[in-house]
Amino acid sequence: MDDLVAPLFVADGQTEPSLIDALPGVLRHSVDSAAVEAKRLGALGVPGVIIFSLPKPGDKDARGSAAARSGGITERALGAVRDGVADSVVVMADCCLDEFTDHGHCGVLDPATGSVDNDATLALYAELAVFQATSGAHVVAPSGMMDGQVAAIRTGLDSAGQAETAILAYAAKYASALYGPFREAASVAIAGGGDRKGYQQDPANRREAVAEVTLDVAEGADMVMVKPALSTLDVIADVRQVVEVPLAAYHVSGEYAMVKAAAERGWIDGPAVALEQITAVKRAGADFVLTYFAGELAELLGG
Repeated sequence: MDDLVAPLFVADGQTEPSLIDALPGVLRHSVDSAAVEAKRLGALGVPGVIIFSLPKPGDKDARGSAAARSGGITERALGAVRDGVADSVVVMADCCLDEFTDHGHCGVLDPATGSVDNDATLALYAELAVFQATSGAHVVAPSGMMDGQVAAIRTGLDSAGQAETAILAYAAKYASALYGPFREAASVAIAGGGDRKGYQQDPANRREAVAEVTLDVAEGADMVMVKPALSTLDVIADVRQVVEVPLAAYHVSGEYAMVKAAAERGWIDGPAVALEQITAVKRAGADFVLTYFAGELAELLGG
């Protein structure tokens, strides 16, 4: 359990935690309850959390401006969690804009084409990363799969006196059908029914992952991630062979929800399957795993 990271959703305007229908047992937290949960997880032996800050619907715009707004949900969520755990739990921050854009994409759009403007997005990622670091994040985790995002963020952090803030790069993030429950939890939908296939990786392409990971490490990534986990065990093994930095895998919302749904019907032993799956991800080569099962497995293994 010392190699698990728990995702936490923290919603602006939420006064009490509430259940997420698509992720049984997972909560959408208030700022205060997120800090309490982070402390609880730390006491169970979970060494890290990753914060997904969620704005009020009316705060979304084309540039995701609320993501780095002074006094906004990013600052308050990270500040409360960091104050609550200090350095006893590693506080990570998802560094992306899709939760904050009204069009649902991970970056700003080119007005001429309607597609994501990679280069214009990089400056916003760097700004957000610095904001997250100063708000309390030990680690920033760029998840948008923009070309050059790690270099832009590393330069931004170093220039702002945040050289010790680590970068966990979503280096091999596939355009997967397994992200649906997350998007419900984060209230993210792409306007017009579009997708992210233009900047996420093709699930049929195995070799691209190694190239992407190698580039991110060269740009200054301290850790790299493969996502999703179970459907990319071969990729995790490939990446393990070519990098020396810590390797993470994200056991994503759909992978979690399938286990929960089958367990609720009595078809499988949920906790046993969860442990088997995370063990397989570790066996493939991951040093640590981001999973919604983190707290549950910590309780199981610690008991």
